[in-house]
Order: sequence, then C-alpha cells, then structure tokens
Amino acid sequence: MHLPSSIHKIIGDRAYTVDTVGMSGSQVICFEDMVLKMQPRDEEAEHELQMMSWLADRLSVPKIICAETMDDTSYLLMSRLGGSMACSSEFLENPKLLVRLLAEGLQMLWKVDVASCPLQHSIDEKLMLAERRVFQNLCNIEDAEPDTYGDGGFASPRDLLGWLKQNKPNEELVFSHGDFCLPNVFLKRHTIGGFIDLGRSGVGGRYQDIALCYRSLKHNYDGRYGGKKYPGFHPDLLFDELSIVPDWGLIEYYILLDELF
Repeated sequence: MHLPSSIHKIIGDRAYTVDTVGMSGSQVICFEDMVLKMQPRDEEAEHELQMMSWLADRLSVPKIICAETMDDTSYLLMSRLGGSMACSSEFLENPKLLVRLLAEGLQMLWKVDVASCPLQHSIDEKLMLAERRVFQNLCNIEDAEPDTYGDGGFASPRDLLGWLKQNKPNEELVFSHGDFCLPNVFLKRHTIGGFIDLGRSGVGGRYQDIALCYRSLKHNYDGRYGGKKYPGFHPDLLFDELSIVPDWGLIEYYILLDELF
C-alpha cells in the first residue's frame, strides 16, 4: 500500500485483514487495535472527521489517531472498537437480543444534546445533496430496492428526486447517525460497543435511523445482505422494542431518499 508517511510510521509492518462488509465504497484495513479507512476525499470524509471529534465525549466512537489526505484520497487511522458488528452471526442468531440492543443504540443517539452539533442533515439539506448527486450521475440504481425503479417504480433517480421534493414530510429533529445499518453498530455481549461510519451523522429526522435500521434488519435476515436466510424473523420487532406505532409513510420516504446516496 502507498500511504502517507505519517500513517506508515504508525502502522509499520503490522499484520492486517481487509474488511469487506458494508456498502460505503471505502477500503477498510483492520489491525489488532486500529482501523485504517481510505475513501475519496469528499464532503462526507470531511464530515466524518468533524463528527468523530465532536462525538468523542458524547458517544462511544473510534478515536482519531491520524488523518491525512493524499492524491484525492482521505486516510483516517482510528482506534478499533471492541465487540462485533451487529450483522455478525452471533447476534443474527439471537434476534431478540439484537433488536433490543439496536433499539438501545437508537435511543442513545436520540439522547445526545444537539445544541452545539456542527452539522445539519434535515430533509432539505439531504435533498440539496441528493440533487447534486443526481445531476453528477453518482446514484447507483443497481443497489436500490427491487421495486424502486422500473415497472411500477420510478423511471430514474431524477424522477425519484422530483417525487421526494413534492412529498416532503414533517420531521422531528434529533441526533441522527444517518446510516444506521447493522455493520455500523458494534455490540459487546449485552451492551452497545459503539458506532462507526459517521460521515452522515448530525441533526436529522428521527425516522432517518429507524427506517434504515428496519431495512437493514429485514435484508440481513432475508438473505439479501450476507446471503444467509434466518427464517421466522419479523423486523417489526424493532417497533415493539421502541414502543412506537410505525409511521410507514416516513419509513418509505427515508428509504427512498437513501436510494440517492
């Protein structure tokens, strides 16, 4: 690997593994006690650094060891969280525990005081960014939900963007992870280990995280993510743990909005 000298001095010739879980498009190298994340130098990479610094004494997130940019690539060397991803088999095979912990994780996020939060990710902000992505042809329709595009769905990302603009719901603003999927939540036995991939976090709608958590649960259990099916699981268990009646309109909206990212 060709790395910035400051990072190379720290990692030296340590043994590592490559993390292939997740859909962010970044390259992740795991050492025994550190993680090196390499991704295009863009706004999301800059936001991740901002939010990791801001969250350092508010939530369990990795500590920044060294951050550099080189040749349009962002390099982030950080501490490695303890525990396992929520999508690991040990938790998928224990759905009641998994869903309880995910609900606890959501509630931990919502308790963060957002008065001084440096980033805003309301629907209006996300739609502006989505519009930029649409017109730069950055939206990958291959990863979309099966019924988002094509027969009975939207003709194109631009068509979807138009619908999202015309159907903006009201939102309750809280601290939001922004991509609350199982690989981004670490669990340790019966507790939350921490949160990673924070480039989309900030002040956002409560249902942003509920919707993506629901989708992630659904597809980790139906075999779309990971390939293994776990029969008999109902992702609606999440709503029972949160003690809410789900707003399916908001869930659909946030999942559709995420199709543009």
